[in-house]
Amino acid sequence: MSSDLHVRPFVQETLGTLSLQFSHSAIQSRMELLRPDALDLSYTQLMMGFLLFQPAPARLAMIGLGGGSLAKFCHRHLPAAQIQVLEINPHVIALRQRFGVPADSARFLVSEADGADFVAVPPAPLDVLMVDGFDREGTPPALCSQRFYADCHAALAADGLLVLNLHSHHADVELHLARLQALFGDALLQVNDPDGCNRIVIACRGELLSQPRAHLLRQPAGLDGEAWADLRPAMARVHAAWLRLQSQVQP
Repeated sequence: MSSDLHVRPFVQETLGTLSLQFSHSAIQSRMELLRPDALDLSYTQLMMGFLLFQPAPARLAMIGLGGGSLAKFCHRHLPAAQIQVLEINPHVIALRQRFGVPADSARFLVSEADGADFVAVPPAPLDVLMVDGFDREGTPPALCSQRFYADCHAALAADGLLVLNLHSHHADVELHLARLQALFGDALLQVNDPDGCNRIVIACRGELLSQPRAHLLRQPAGLDGEAWADLRPAMARVHAAWLRLQSQVQP
Protein backbone atom coordinates (compact mmCIF):
# COMPACT_ATOMS: atom_id res chain seq x y z
CA MET A 1 0.00 0.00 0.00
CA SER A 2 1.37 3.40 -0.95
CA SER A 3 2.39 5.66 1.90
CA ASP A 4 0.48 8.43 0.11
CA LEU A 5 -2.72 6.77 1.31
CA HIS A 6 -1.76 7.31 4.95
CA VAL A 7 -2.22 10.49 6.96
CA ARG A 8 1.00 12.14 8.06
CA PRO A 9 1.02 12.80 11.81
CA PHE A 10 2.67 15.88 13.21
CA VAL A 11 4.72 16.39 16.35
CA GLN A 12 3.88 18.99 18.98
CA GLU A 13 6.63 19.90 21.45
CA THR A 14 6.34 21.79 24.73
CA LEU A 15 8.96 22.47 27.39
CA GLY A 16 8.29 19.09 28.97
CA THR A 17 6.52 16.86 26.45
CA LEU A 18 6.53 15.59 22.89
CA SER A 19 3.20 14.62 21.35
CA LEU A 20 2.21 12.76 18.20
CA GLN A 21 -1.09 13.96 16.73
CA PHE A 22 -3.22 13.49 13.63
CA SER A 23 -5.28 16.59 14.42
CA HIS A 24 -5.18 19.54 16.81
CA SER A 25 -8.19 18.17 18.71
CA ALA A 26 -6.71 14.87 19.90
CA ILE A 27 -3.36 13.59 21.15
CA GLN A 28 -2.45 10.10 19.98
CA SER A 29 0.67 9.73 22.10
CA ARG A 30 2.63 11.89 24.53
CA MET A 31 6.13 11.48 25.94
CA GLU A 32 7.71 13.19 28.92
CA LEU A 33 11.08 14.51 27.75
CA LEU A 34 12.73 13.85 31.11
CA ARG A 35 11.19 10.37 31.40
CA PRO A 36 10.89 9.06 27.85
CA ASP A 37 10.01 5.49 28.88
CA ALA A 38 7.24 6.48 31.31
CA LEU A 39 3.54 6.24 30.43
CA ASP A 40 2.17 9.78 30.39
CA LEU A 41 -1.43 9.26 29.20
CA SER A 42 -3.83 7.58 31.61
CA TYR A 43 -5.31 5.19 29.08
CA THR A 44 -1.87 3.67 28.39
CA GLN A 45 -1.42 3.09 32.12
CA LEU A 46 -4.79 1.32 32.21
CA MET A 47 -3.81 -0.88 29.28
CA MET A 48 -0.86 -2.14 31.30
CA GLY A 49 -3.41 -3.45 33.79
CA PHE A 50 -2.92 -6.82 32.12
CA LEU A 51 0.17 -7.17 34.32
CA LEU A 52 -2.12 -7.89 37.27
CA PHE A 53 -3.16 -11.13 35.55
CA GLN A 54 -0.20 -11.92 33.29
CA PRO A 55 2.93 -10.32 34.82
CA ALA A 56 5.46 -12.13 32.64
CA PRO A 57 4.17 -12.74 29.08
CA ALA A 58 6.54 -14.65 26.81
CA ARG A 59 5.00 -13.41 23.54
CA LEU A 60 3.39 -9.98 23.23
CA ALA A 61 2.09 -8.23 20.13
CA MET A 62 0.85 -4.68 19.70
CA ILE A 63 -1.29 -3.27 16.92
CA GLY A 64 -0.55 0.43 16.62
CA LEU A 65 2.79 2.09 17.38
CA GLY A 66 1.87 5.75 17.74
CA GLY A 67 4.62 7.52 19.63
CA GLY A 68 5.74 4.19 21.03
CA SER A 69 4.81 4.73 24.68
CA LEU A 70 3.51 1.21 25.28
CA ALA A 71 6.23 -0.36 23.16
CA LYS A 72 9.00 1.43 25.08
CA PHE A 73 7.47 0.62 28.45
CA CYS A 74 7.13 -3.07 27.66
CA HIS A 75 10.60 -3.21 26.12
CA ARG A 76 12.09 -1.82 29.31
CA HIS A 77 10.04 -3.62 31.94
CA LEU A 78 9.39 -6.98 30.25
CA PRO A 79 12.91 -7.96 29.19
CA ALA A 80 12.04 -11.65 28.77
CA ALA A 81 9.13 -10.97 26.38
CA GLN A 82 9.29 -11.29 22.61
CA ILE A 83 7.58 -8.10 21.41
CA GLN A 84 6.25 -7.45 17.91
CA VAL A 85 4.63 -4.13 17.00
CA LEU A 86 2.46 -3.80 13.88
CA GLU A 87 2.00 -0.32 12.41
CA ILE A 88 0.34 0.22 9.05
CA ASN A 89 1.30 3.89 8.62
CA PRO A 90 4.91 4.37 7.45
CA HIS A 91 4.80 8.05 8.44
CA VAL A 92 4.27 6.98 12.05
CA ILE A 93 7.17 4.53 11.89
CA ALA A 94 9.37 7.28 10.44
CA LEU A 95 9.07 9.13 13.76
CA ARG A 96 10.24 6.22 15.92
CA GLN A 97 13.71 7.63 16.55
CA ARG A 98 12.35 11.02 17.54
CA PHE A 99 10.24 9.32 20.20
CA GLY A 100 13.08 7.06 21.34
CA VAL A 101 11.54 3.77 20.21
CA PRO A 102 14.24 1.09 20.57
CA ALA A 103 15.93 -0.32 17.51
CA ASP A 104 14.80 -3.69 16.20
CA SER A 105 16.52 -6.62 17.86
CA ALA A 106 16.16 -10.32 18.51
CA ARG A 107 13.37 -9.63 21.02
CA PHE A 108 11.80 -6.42 19.68
CA LEU A 109 10.49 -5.74 16.18
CA VAL A 110 8.42 -2.94 14.63
CA SER A 111 6.88 -4.02 11.33
CA GLU A 112 5.05 -1.97 8.70
CA ALA A 113 2.04 -4.22 8.41
CA ASP A 114 -1.72 -4.43 8.71
CA GLY A 115 -2.60 -5.63 12.20
CA ALA A 116 -5.72 -7.37 10.89
CA ASP A 117 -3.59 -9.45 8.52
CA PHE A 118 -1.17 -10.28 11.33
CA VAL A 119 -3.77 -11.69 13.72
CA ALA A 120 -5.33 -13.71 10.91
CA VAL A 121 -2.08 -15.70 10.61
CA PRO A 122 0.00 -15.09 13.76
CA PRO A 123 3.48 -16.67 13.85
CA ALA A 124 2.77 -18.23 17.26
CA PRO A 125 0.09 -18.08 19.98
CA LEU A 126 0.21 -14.83 21.92
CA ASP A 127 0.15 -14.41 25.68
CA VAL A 128 -0.91 -10.76 25.30
CA LEU A 129 -2.31 -8.90 22.30
CA MET A 130 -2.67 -5.13 22.69
CA VAL A 131 -4.81 -3.24 20.17
CA ASP A 132 -4.45 0.54 20.10
CA GLY A 133 -4.93 1.32 16.43
CA PHE A 134 -6.35 4.74 15.66
CA ASP A 135 -6.17 7.09 12.72
CA ARG A 136 -7.59 10.56 12.14
CA GLU A 137 -11.11 9.12 11.84
CA GLY A 138 -10.89 6.94 14.95
CA THR A 139 -10.72 3.15 15.05
CA PRO A 140 -10.36 1.74 11.50
CA PRO A 141 -13.26 -0.58 10.57
CA ALA A 142 -10.81 -3.43 9.95
CA LEU A 143 -9.80 -3.33 13.62
CA CYS A 144 -13.27 -3.64 15.14
CA SER A 145 -15.11 -6.10 12.88
CA GLN A 146 -16.47 -9.43 14.10
CA ARG A 147 -13.89 -11.16 11.90
CA PHE A 148 -11.04 -9.18 13.45
CA TYR A 149 -12.15 -9.97 16.98
CA ALA A 150 -12.52 -13.65 16.07
CA ASP A 151 -8.98 -13.66 14.69
CA CYS A 152 -7.73 -11.99 17.88
CA HIS A 153 -9.42 -14.69 19.96
CA ALA A 154 -7.88 -17.44 17.84
CA ALA A 155 -4.41 -15.82 18.00
CA LEU A 156 -4.25 -16.03 21.79
CA ALA A 157 -2.60 -18.80 23.75
CA ALA A 158 -4.52 -20.62 26.46
CA ASP A 159 -5.35 -17.94 29.05
CA GLY A 160 -4.03 -15.31 26.65
CA LEU A 161 -5.25 -11.74 27.10
CA LEU A 162 -6.64 -9.29 24.56
CA VAL A 163 -6.23 -5.64 25.65
CA LEU A 164 -8.22 -3.09 23.64
CA ASN A 165 -8.44 0.67 23.64
CA LEU A 166 -11.93 1.74 22.55
CA HIS A 167 -13.30 5.26 22.27
CA SER A 168 -15.99 5.61 24.93
CA HIS A 169 -18.10 8.00 22.86
CA HIS A 170 -17.94 6.09 19.57
CA ALA A 171 -21.43 5.52 18.19
CA ASP A 172 -20.79 1.78 17.85
CA VAL A 173 -18.94 1.09 21.10
CA GLU A 174 -21.75 -1.12 22.42
CA LEU A 175 -21.77 -3.05 19.15
CA HIS A 176 -18.03 -3.63 19.49
CA LEU A 177 -18.54 -4.89 23.04
CA ALA A 178 -21.31 -7.23 21.88
CA ARG A 179 -18.99 -8.65 19.25
CA LEU A 180 -16.36 -9.28 21.89
CA GLN A 181 -18.85 -10.85 24.27
CA ALA A 182 -19.96 -13.27 21.55
CA LEU A 183 -16.40 -14.63 21.56
CA PHE A 184 -15.16 -14.17 25.12
CA GLY A 185 -18.43 -14.53 27.02
CA ASP A 186 -18.66 -12.68 30.32
CA ALA A 187 -14.87 -12.54 30.77
CA LEU A 188 -14.70 -8.90 29.70
CA LEU A 189 -13.13 -6.45 32.11
CA GLN A 190 -13.99 -2.82 31.27
CA VAL A 191 -12.59 0.37 32.78
CA ASN A 192 -12.84 3.98 31.63
CA ASP A 193 -9.92 6.34 31.87
CA PRO A 194 -10.35 9.33 34.24
CA ASP A 195 -11.41 11.75 31.52
CA GLY A 196 -13.91 9.26 30.09
CA CYS A 197 -12.70 9.35 26.50
CA ASN A 198 -11.16 5.88 26.42
CA ARG A 199 -12.58 2.55 27.53
CA ILE A 200 -10.05 -0.18 28.11
CA VAL A 201 -11.26 -3.74 27.68
CA ILE A 202 -9.31 -6.78 28.84
CA ALA A 203 -10.64 -10.10 27.58
CA CYS A 204 -9.32 -13.60 28.23
CA ARG A 205 -9.31 -16.75 26.17
CA GLY A 206 -9.65 -18.99 29.19
CA GLU A 207 -10.47 -18.65 32.87
CA LEU A 208 -7.73 -16.27 34.00
CA LEU A 209 -10.08 -13.37 34.74
CA SER A 210 -12.60 -15.50 36.60
CA GLN A 211 -10.16 -17.18 38.99
CA PRO A 212 -9.83 -15.96 42.60
CA ARG A 213 -6.51 -14.18 42.95
CA ALA A 214 -4.63 -13.25 46.10
CA HIS A 215 -2.41 -10.18 46.26
CA LEU A 216 -3.72 -8.89 42.93
CA LEU A 217 -2.30 -5.43 43.57
CA ARG A 218 1.19 -6.69 44.37
CA GLN A 219 3.98 -4.94 42.43
CA PRO A 220 4.87 -7.03 39.35
CA ALA A 221 8.46 -8.27 39.46
CA GLY A 222 9.52 -6.47 36.28
CA LEU A 223 8.53 -2.97 37.41
CA ASP A 224 10.86 -0.72 39.34
CA GLY A 225 9.54 1.46 42.15
CA GLU A 226 9.05 4.55 40.00
CA ALA A 227 7.13 2.68 37.30
CA TRP A 228 4.93 0.99 39.91
CA ALA A 229 4.22 4.33 41.60
CA ASP A 230 3.12 5.72 38.24
CA LEU A 231 0.91 2.74 37.47
CA ARG A 232 -0.59 2.08 40.88
CA PRO A 233 -3.63 4.42 40.55
CA ALA A 234 -4.47 2.85 37.18
CA MET A 235 -3.92 -0.63 38.60
CA ALA A 236 -6.33 0.19 41.42
CA ARG A 237 -8.96 1.15 38.82
CA VAL A 238 -8.39 -2.12 36.95
CA HIS A 239 -8.58 -4.05 40.22
CA ALA A 240 -11.89 -2.37 41.07
CA ALA A 241 -13.23 -3.27 37.63
CA TRP A 242 -12.12 -6.88 38.18
CA LEU A 243 -13.98 -6.98 41.51
CA ARG A 244 -17.11 -5.72 39.76
CA LEU A 245 -16.68 -8.41 37.10
CA GLN A 246 -16.33 -11.07 39.80
CA SER A 247 -19.56 -9.97 41.45
CA GLN A 248 -21.37 -10.23 38.10
CA VAL A 249 -20.11 -13.62 36.96
CA GLN A 250 -20.08 -15.51 40.28
CA PRO A 251 -23.26 -17.51 40.91
